[in-house]
Amino acid sequence: MRVARSALESLRDDLFTDAFALRPMPPLGDGHLLVRRAPGRLRRYVRWLPHAAIAGFTALMALAVLDRLPDIAGLVTVALAGIPLLTTLFRPVGAWWLSMGAAFVGSVAFGASPWTAPGFVSHIAVMALVTIRTRPRVAAEMWLLTTAFGVLMTGVRGYGTDAGVFEMAVLSGMLLFVLGAWRSLRDSKRQVAVQAAVTEVERSRRTVLEERTTIARELHDVVAHHMSVVAIQAEAAPYRVQDTPPELAAAFSTIRENAVAALTELRRVLGVVRSENPDAFGPAAPEAPQPTLADLGGLLGNVRDAGLAVEHVTTGAVRPLPQGVELSAYRIVQEALSNVLRHAPGAPARVEIAYVPVGLGLRIVNGRPDRLAKPSPGAGHGVLGMRERVSMLGGELTAQTTEDGGYEVAAFLPVATQEAAA
Repeated sequence: MRVARSALESLRDDLFTDAFALRPMPPLGDGHLLVRRAPGRLRRYVRWLPHAAIAGFTALMALAVLDRLPDIAGLVTVALAGIPLLTTLFRPVGAWWLSMGAAFVGSVAFGASPWTAPGFVSHIAVMALVTIRTRPRVAAEMWLLTTAFGVLMTGVRGYGTDAGVFEMAVLSGMLLFVLGAWRSLRDSKRQVAVQAAVTEVERSRRTVLEERTTIARELHDVVAHHMSVVAIQAEAAPYRVQDTPPELAAAFSTIRENAVAALTELRRVLGVVRSENPDAFGPAAPEAPQPTLADLGGLLGNVRDAGLAVEHVTTGAVRPLPQGVELSAYRIVQEALSNVLRHAPGAPARVEIAYVPVGLGLRIVNGRPDRLAKPSPGAGHGVLGMRERVSMLGGELTAQTTEDGGYEVAAFLPVATQEAAA
């Protein structure tokens, strides 16, 4: 009973509720194959090709009927077969009901079988168009009701075995099954594409968040070092001056207390970032020094040992830069070379570092790979991480293919000059 009740409710929702609601057939979208291949000036007309095809098919059928029946009977036949067909452009489910009504009127008025030849073709076409525009369940419901109607009319009116009911059931069943399967496959592909797009967006967002977390972990040592220096200097400053005023000593004491408190809070926050356990980063968990550009030689040596032929060029006057800038520059070079190893096997690489008065320029470029690379599910996410590091410092980054088939990563990290800082 529950299954039967559910089936009846589905039938009511699909074919009875708002059956004649206005649902215009939309034109072809920009991504449709016919629209993409059409010349620019013809695209706006190609979008309406399905509408023109339905109208043209109806006109040809009307001409064929009037050529055989050039009288009032021909006009009535054309109206009964053509109106439902044209109605599918605006009210698809209502068009099917009109086609069923036309079959009943034609059968009663002309004393013929449930479907005349034009009505037979028109009804199958109407069901096919409705199936394309609705869910596959509606196709099954239309087929069952159509077959039941044909059997009922044949039994009541006594048309015999030549009423076309069997032909209608077989032909419409095969056509609706194929169209329903095609629509289901198309909808499934569309849903998979949408889900893949959503997944890619979420993966990119997660990658950005993970990269920001990594940046926060690495910059902890830099910030902690500066805060420690502030605390030590504030504690030692009163002892470097004889007869330090009490107000100045109190100010230095306050500075030291605030620096120590800030350092404690920073370590606590970074403890949460590093692990789900807030106590994972305790006072006795020293961190290894973060890499700088001075450690770039070791990185290049490692990638050379991995089989990558890399050249290193430095221009400009080498000078110490803020630790955050050097750390980000090191990580950008590291990620770019990792991408070369991963996505361009056998390709030579070149690392260029340019010291300029207002900042640091980086350029990592590789040539064409000499063999195919294994597919990587994280392709493109390393660039997201590099962009996060550059944007954190207010710099610029470009990552693009080169004319010879290689890839280039170029970044500029601004550094405030002493005059600007003053």
